[in-house]
Amino acid sequence: MSPGEKLDPIPDGFILQPPVFHPVVPYVTTIFGGLHAGKMVMLQGVVPLDAHRFQVDFQCGCSLSPRPDIAFHFNPRFHTAKPHVICNALHGGRWQREARWPHLALQKGSSFLILFLFGNEEVKVSVNGQHFLHFRYRLPLSHVDTLGIFGDILVEAVGFLNINPFVEGSREYPAGHPFLLMSPRLEVPCSQALPQGLWPGQVIIVRALVLQEPKHFTLSLRDQASRAPVTLRASFTDRTLAWISPWGQKKLISAPFLFYPQRFFEVLLLCQEGGLKLALNGQGLGATSVNQQALEQLRELRLSGSVQLYCVHS
Repeated sequence: MSPGEKLDPIPDGFILQPPVFHPVVPYVTTIFGGLHAGKMVMLQGVVPLDAHRFQVDFQCGCSLSPRPDIAFHFNPRFHTAKPHVICNALHGGRWQREARWPHLALQKGSSFLILFLFGNEEVKVSVNGQHFLHFRYRLPLSHVDTLGIFGDILVEAVGFLNINPFVEGSREYPAGHPFLLMSPRLEVPCSQALPQGLWPGQVIIVRALVLQEPKHFTLSLRDQASRAPVTLRASFTDRTLAWISPWGQKKLISAPFLFYPQRFFEVLLLCQEGGLKLALNGQGLGATSVNQQALEQLRELRLSGSVQLYCVHS
């Protein structure tokens, strides 16, 4: 880079931070870009057999003294005759009126996957794919920039995600697909079978980290003859994102280039009648036309390039 040349600014609003694996508890981390409606935090782990309690706090800062405000305090308790969850908010050093939920959907010795889904006025919490509670905000969500995890909990992974941006086929809770660390089936190049092809409403999700000195990232959907009627390619040399036809023709996607070294990204492809819709880091980027017969004949998802895969769901 020449002395006077400027780097393009990285659009912070588009950046999802990498998942964290096996953090030591107590664990406190910054939430990149803070919290806003449409953001989701996924927590997967195990409740120890001797657990008394743990808490997940969405904090307004990370100071030790004075103690930061807590917009949402999620506190499962196992040591009472009837295990339950307490939710609350801390403002100006004082706890507000607590809300209690019985019938705790977590058990000692069991693994779990919790989704915190942040809406405009309340946060919804699901445990292992089932709705558990909702809590109306008492402090502005925009003030939250820190996540704190404390107590008796073994954390396997923490993920920071955006809700599926597609309206079609949307659900109250997006499906939570656990992050895997160094899974053999996610080694690059990676191939996953699509035994029934693609059908309207199906969503393909790819979450990955760009390597330090990247060259390209390619996602292709192939038929039984190994033809690839659908190929999405990010080129780091010329910083372009494009659909590539089976004949090598390139159709550039008009959008900011959102792939950066050591940055996490999420690609979503929604199958619909007549084609595929694309979203990157929670932002819809348009569609490509593919006839339904061709979609039904696709039998393989193939991923290659300068990335470390964390989640592939088809």
